[in-house]
Amino acid sequence: MERQSATPAIFDRLKAMNTPKSLYGKLALAEMVTWALLLLGLALKYIFKVTEMATTIFGGIHGFTFLCYVATTILVWINQGWSAGRGVAGLASSIIPFMTYPFEQNSLKAGLLEGSWRFTDPQEQPKGLFEWILAMIIRRPFLSAMAILVVLVVVFSLLLMAGPPTQWFS
Repeated sequence: MERQSATPAIFDRLKAMNTPKSLYGKLALAEMVTWALLLLGLALKYIFKVTEMATTIFGGIHGFTFLCYVATTILVWINQGWSAGRGVAGLASSIIPFMTYPFEQNSLKAGLLEGSWRFTDPQEQPKGLFEWILAMIIRRPFLSAMAILVVLVVVFSLLLMAGPPTQWFS
C-alpha cells in the first residue's frame, strides 16, 4: 500500500505562487477585492449609518493587503527589471481604487511578468544593492518571508496607532 504525501495543502498552495506572475496576480486581485470591502464598510458607516465595525475590519484587511501588494510590487519590479516608470505605475496602482488588477493584466499582456524568480541558481550573481536584497530573499524564502511579515506587521501596527488616514492631518 502506497503512503500518501504528508505535505500539507498549504505547501501546495505556496507552490502555486512560485512565479512572479502567479504571486503578483493573486495579490493584485486581493488588493482590488479588499478595496471593494473597504468601500462597502464606508457605505455601511456613512450612507446607511448601520455600523462602524465593518470599516474597522475591512479597513484593516485592506491596509494589510495594500502593504503586501506594495512589497510584492517592489520585489517584482527588481526581479523583472521593470523601468522606473513601470515600477512607479505599479506602486501608484495600489493607491487608485481598483487599479491593481488592470495594471497586473496590462503587465501580463506586455509579457512583463514572464519567467521565474531570479537568483534561484547560486551561480547567478546580483548586481547592485537591490538585486542583492532580492537574491537574499529568493535564496532564503522562509526566513525572508518571516522577516518581511514582521516588517509588515510593525508598519501595519504603527499605521493602526496613527488612526484612519482621514485623521492624519486633522
